Amino acid sequence: MKESARYAKIVEWSEEDQCYVGSAPGLLYGGCHGDNEREVFDQLCQIVEETVAVYHQTGREMPPPTSNRDYANKMQGVA
Repeated sequence: MKESARYAKIVEWSEEDQCYVGSAPGLLYGGCHGDNEREVFDQLCQIVEETVAVYHQTGREMPPPTSNRDYANKMQGVA
């Protein structure tokens, strides 16, 4: 398993921006955006991998993982 898989990646539609926005909460601020949901996800995955590499290159401690926290089932209780 790639270390980048330990971090949740979210792509959602932004009414305000009228495009898809990708983010990885807990790992990086900002993210990416675009008109194609799949392309935004692919770009986000690449950004997450690059961010993990930068953490290692600079000797910074990795943030706690955000995957495997069962967000999908928790979100069902919100809707």
